Amino acid sequence: MLLNSYTTELVATLAQRRQKLGDRLNRPVLLWSGSAPPRNFPANRHPFRASSHFLYFAGVPLQEAVIHLHCGQLTLFVEDATPADALWHGPSPQRSDIANCLGAAAAYPLAELHQFARDAVTIPVQNPTARQHQSQVLGRPLDEANALEGGDLELAEVLVELRLVQDNWAIAAMQQAADVTVKAHLAGMARTRQAKTEAEVRAAMEMEMMAAQMEPAYQSIVTTRGEILHSQTYHRVLNAGDLLLVDVGAEHPLGWAADVTRTWPVSGQWSATQRAIYEIVLAARDVCIAAVRPGVEYRDIHLMAAKTIAEGLVDVGILRGSTATLVERAAHALFFPHGIGHLLGLDVHDMEDLGDLAGYAPGRVRSREYGMQYLRLNRPLQAGTVVTIEPGFYQVPGILDDRECRDAFADCVNWERLADFEDVRGIRIEDDVLVTEAGCRVLTAALPTRADEVAERLRV
Repeated sequence: MLLNSYTTELVATLAQRRQKLGDRLNRPVLLWSGSAPPRNFPANRHPFRASSHFLYFAGVPLQEAVIHLHCGQLTLFVEDATPADALWHGPSPQRSDIANCLGAAAAYPLAELHQFARDAVTIPVQNPTARQHQSQVLGRPLDEANALEGGDLELAEVLVELRLVQDNWAIAAMQQAADVTVKAHLAGMARTRQAKTEAEVRAAMEMEMMAAQMEPAYQSIVTTRGEILHSQTYHRVLNAGDLLLVDVGAEHPLGWAADVTRTWPVSGQWSATQRAIYEIVLAARDVCIAAVRPGVEYRDIHLMAAKTIAEGLVDVGILRGSTATLVERAAHALFFPHGIGHLLGLDVHDMEDLGDLAGYAPGRVRSREYGMQYLRLNRPLQAGTVVTIEPGFYQVPGILDDRECRDAFADCVNWERLADFEDVRGIRIEDDVLVTEAGCRVLTAALPTRADEVAERLRV
């Protein structure tokens, strides 16, 4: 239940969050925590993860609970544990005990919830069962979050305003998650030389999280097929000439996420071609992080990465032409097809359940242009926001083998030269960056990025 997490500082922080919501929204709010979905039969369930909007104000991952927020006060709705619950899961705190920890004004069973539903607004949860309960209680249909309207949309806009800027407690929790993530990556590097498969490296990394009472914030990516951006299989054998792309991040027990990627040579030695591309990606990472500060447009940071990657690929002979023209034509996106990063917070892609409402500033819409359609964040940065910076290089067959694509960029790509880099399937370098008043702080700075330092960790 994690009620022992309720320190004086957390209680005060939650009260401040609720008051800020009440100051900005003069109408009642109901937020559902959700429930663990069944896996094949009702008693066998997937791990529970509470709705992040619920967590932001409640602070504890209660299952099948609802909170009512109005004028800075919280009312809790949850059932008391039954004797059967005690049999299978051990003793649980009662509703009144939970309410006391939360600083709730009152606590009721869920059957009383309908009395508080009048004029209430909400955010649809992802869990279908919980969303059906929302509709029943509120007496109206709830569509997907990107179809929000009326008071629900007003609530979502206030939540974006609040959650874009992390408070001190959240930053400290994210730093803890980042610290555990760094240990996990170092454990993965240390295990790689002796490991036979991707799965063994993954196991070593996730063991570090479990030992720290944390879990992965998302399904770990540990793959020699780095061109598959979200590869989630681990059966491949590790060979000496392979690069291992590892995108693994821990989640704090109360939900705050880390998201980190490193790429390293399985043998501990970079080939000349692998090293050349790695240095290009690293240069993009460095120039982007150096630019992070309040007021800077995140879109401009993405374009800095695009320019740096294009320039580097010209230098090694893969691309031809002027850097400006290559970026304007999106030739860099043949190898760097995604955006430079995303918001990070209570979710690894924070608030993306709201569609582009959080990622895109008011009045801005996602581009359909090649090279920009996957930009997840397009707004000026502000102090307290946490983002990822994650440039990459990938040889994706679905892109590079497409005849229409090859024809469109025939004058830009030296395909014969590209063949020399066949041992570079994918490279990504990703860090978690807090925007500060003076610039930025890299929460994951303790994890090496320099090619020699990374290789040295493989030989330890």
